[in-house]
Amino acid sequence: MDEAGPERRRNGTHKRPRLEDVAARVGLSTASVSLVLRGIPGPSERTRQRVLKAAADLGYQVDRTASLLASRRSRLLGVMVDVHRPFHAELVEHLHTAAEAVGYDLVLSTQTRTRDEQSAIETLLAFRSEAMLLLGPTLPADALVALDRKAPVIAVGRRIADAALDVVRTADDDGVGQIIDHLVDLGHRAITYVDGGKGVIATDRRRGYRGAMRRHGLDAHIQVLHGDHTEAAGERAARKFLDGGTLPTAVVTFNDQSAIGVLAELTRAGVAVPGAVSVAGYDDDTLSRLSCFDLTTVSQNAEEQARQAVAIAVERLDEGRAEPREVILAPHLVIRGTTSRPAHQPLP
Repeated sequence: MDEAGPERRRNGTHKRPRLEDVAARVGLSTASVSLVLRGIPGPSERTRQRVLKAAADLGYQVDRTASLLASRRSRLLGVMVDVHRPFHAELVEHLHTAAEAVGYDLVLSTQTRTRDEQSAIETLLAFRSEAMLLLGPTLPADALVALDRKAPVIAVGRRIADAALDVVRTADDDGVGQIIDHLVDLGHRAITYVDGGKGVIATDRRRGYRGAMRRHGLDAHIQVLHGDHTEAAGERAARKFLDGGTLPTAVVTFNDQSAIGVLAELTRAGVAVPGAVSVAGYDDDTLSRLSCFDLTTVSQNAEEQARQAVAIAVERLDEGRAEPREVILAPHLVIRGTTSRPAHQPLP
């Protein structure tokens, strides 16, 4: 309900209140009122409170569009997001919060099965995004560097080797290593990995699996099955070892979606999780936390990634920083109900 509506009706008008109306109400110049409404230091606290109360009483709202046009700034951060990845949705929620806290807003452009990364980026540029936060970009590093010359690019979640580009990511190889350490501590040896396909993120997580298995002297048990980031990939991988007749005691997947696919296929086959096979994912997305999955996984700390990505964008846009930065956050293991000791392992 518009609380200022009754007053406007009593005055016999439904016109949108103007800055001049607020100034007239408090007996100040429009310049002084503008300073208060834009949050610029100068007016006293008493004056600020009077102006804010008058603006609220009149139902005045700052014309953000006009203000931005006058300053030739859009104050928009463009975000490229894959609509099929729950973790990206969580990142966007935290990005909104972080951007609003520093006076920016977001423009979202999506990747879908029929809309590629380049198309999503072109939309962000068309909407005058001052910087672009690309979630898990797959474009070659040189293409991202070229794009950075048009507007600052912050690659979120992906390592960019030897490139002058801002990056915020977690140490993916370490995250997968933490899962393997956990499973080995439980007594697992036959640990299969369901891969994430092509790309730097998939490469880093696969390397983390192989490295951790070798560190534990389990070279002979290394098994990598083809996959991608979808539930269907997890289902296909599970069918492969189910049809092979020999089950691993544990399965680690590229992400939580793939892990949920593994869980679904094992359940259909009557294989108990974690009784017969332990399963772990990666990302700690919202689905993994549901009681029906209760998935052991690795958290990438989406909130901190978002905060750091926005902070880096602001450094570029408002502070003029030119040197590229890489922020690497430590992932951490989240143990839930899909991992336990293997069935043959006696309790201590």
